[in-house]
Amino acid sequence: MVRIKPRSLRPGDTIAVVSPASAIDDDRLGRGLAVMEKGGYIFKLFPHTRDADDYLAGSDADRAADLMAAFDDPECAAVMCSRGGYGCSRLFPFIDLDRMAASGKMLCGFSDITVLHLALNRRGLVTMHTPMPITLSYEREPWVHDSFFRLLQGDPTIAPEVPRAETMVDGTGEGELTGGCLCLLCDSIGTPDALDCRGKILVIEDVDEKPHRVDAMLTHLINTGIIQEAAGIVVGEMTRTDDLSDPTMGGKSWRWIFEDRLGKLGIPTVVNFPFGHMKTMLSIPLGVQARLNAGEGTLTYLESPCAEA
Repeated sequence: MVRIKPRSLRPGDTIAVVSPASAIDDDRLGRGLAVMEKGGYIFKLFPHTRDADDYLAGSDADRAADLMAAFDDPECAAVMCSRGGYGCSRLFPFIDLDRMAASGKMLCGFSDITVLHLALNRRGLVTMHTPMPITLSYEREPWVHDSFFRLLQGDPTIAPEVPRAETMVDGTGEGELTGGCLCLLCDSIGTPDALDCRGKILVIEDVDEKPHRVDAMLTHLINTGIIQEAAGIVVGEMTRTDDLSDPTMGGKSWRWIFEDRLGKLGIPTVVNFPFGHMKTMLSIPLGVQARLNAGEGTLTYLESPCAEA
């Protein structure tokens, strides 16, 4: 497989904004884009970016058309998803993933965008797990914005003020970064673009999942044998999971569940790595080689995620 790195961005570049999953309201879209505009970027909103149809941002065909048009548009240097939610997996019958990867465009987003990261990484394209307009519309620590803008320009370096992860299983591991939202990683199993952990560093996070469902998803990854092939595991946060504990099913915390399920695998593992749906979110590249030092709680990138501008 040929590795395809997007070119690094620079202020003045035009970024396509699309909504391939759920709808975003105008207020959050505007506030999120205002943050990006301060960084010097220009935006091109595609025709159905503001569409809404219940839990989707318009029809599958329209969302797919915008996504393909954004990757095909020579005016746009990158493609940013307005938000996650749900809906990206419904687009696969309507999009050409090979053409999207071959374009070399930078894809930015997370949450439901996980399914696009998996599919495009499998085709060689390095992608960016980053905040989106909906997440940028909320107040964040300054280093969150700094991490985002630096990654757009090809620098994934983690600043000293960023909290280190906590050791769950000591050790070191090297490999390509893969992963994203836990429920979508599980949903991918059995599809042509299923999660592949062989010799890779798996990053995991999620939001609004009940503790017993977190247990079920981790157990599924173990029962398939997929997660045991990982060279390292980086856990972010199961945001609001502990608040959703069902009193009729006990009150185990999500951290206890991860330790119970993953702590016995012998794979270098850290927890509370600052990425995902948590307020303090790093921007990280997917599809690049990295080194996890679980004892020190650090993730180091072994290559640039971008081609030179």
